[in-house]
Amino acid sequence: MTRYIVLLRGINVGGHRKVPMADLRSLLTGLGYTDVATYIQSGNAVLTAPETGPPAPDGVAARVRAAIAAELGLDVPTVVRTRDRLRATVAENPLEVPDPARFLVLFSSSPIDPRVLAAVDPAGYPDEHLALGPDAAYTRHERGIRYARYPDLLVNRISGTVTARNWRTVLRLLEMAEGG
Repeated sequence: MTRYIVLLRGINVGGHRKVPMADLRSLLTGLGYTDVATYIQSGNAVLTAPETGPPAPDGVAARVRAAIAAELGLDVPTVVRTRDRLRATVAENPLEVPDPARFLVLFSSSPIDPRVLAAVDPAGYPDEHLALGPDAAYTRHERGIRYARYPDLLVNRISGTVTARNWRTVLRLLEMAEGG
């Protein structure tokens, strides 16, 4: 059995693209996943899938996205991580996190090429800090996420699907995936 974390992008924001979490849990359970739990309204789910070979986050993401489109009529970009990969993402964070509400992790469905930052001058972002991991970008925002500019810049430069979560949410999802 493999534990997965499902991250939906752009739902329940400003009353648009509404996906009630009860509906999401029902949909995921209907796909045969077990131990399904959701966290807050921004499209986070933790589930268990039967082991059918090596972990396949991309397959889970495609299956969930297709089911949401078929059952709810929405095309929702989806990023999936295994519990082990999420744990590694947390461990790989090289930045300090003085305030979890001012810290984002941008999860990418594809490996991140460090060359995406070649033309970015950090001096243009004096209140922000950025570090790249293999498939995640870490951003800290001294003035708060409301004033963050790095995430939009990265979403437009990183290939694949990208979705962001604050540090508190990342840690809670890991805790849930580990049985807490």
